[in-house]
Amino acid sequence: MPIALNHTIVHARDRWASARFLAEMLGLAEPKAFGPFVMVETDNGVSLDFMDTTGEISSQHYAFLITEDEFDEVFARVVERDLDYWADPHGQHLREINHGDGGRGFYWADPSGHWLEVLTRPYGSGS
Repeated sequence: MPIALNHTIVHARDRWASARFLAEMLGLAEPKAFGPFVMVETDNGVSLDFMDTTGEISSQHYAFLITEDEFDEVFARVVERDLDYWADPHGQHLREINHGDGGRGFYWADPSGHWLEVLTRPYGSGS
C-alpha cells in the first residue's frame, strides 16, 4: 500500500470556528465532529482535525494545491471578507499574490493564527 497522509491535528482557540473558516474559505464540505475533534476533509481524503486548546498555539502552515478556477473562488472569498493576504510566507508583500512556477498563490491567517496558503502549481514544477 502506498504511504499517504491521512490526517493532522490542528490546535485552535475554537475548533468549530477554525474548522468552519477553513471549510468556507476553500469551499469544502461542512466540518464534522469526531470525538474531541472537528474534521475538515479535503478532496483527496486528508482531514485536518481541529482540537480546542487553552495553551499557547504555535503557528503552523497548511498549503493547498488548487485549480485556477478554485483560486479565483478562494481569492474572492478572502477579498469579500476584507482579510489581509500576502504573496509571501514572511508577510512582507501585503495584498499581493505570487506567481511561483507560473501559477498563482497567496497566504492568509486563520482565526488561531495558522498560515493558510493556496497555490495553483506545486513548488518546483515551473520551467
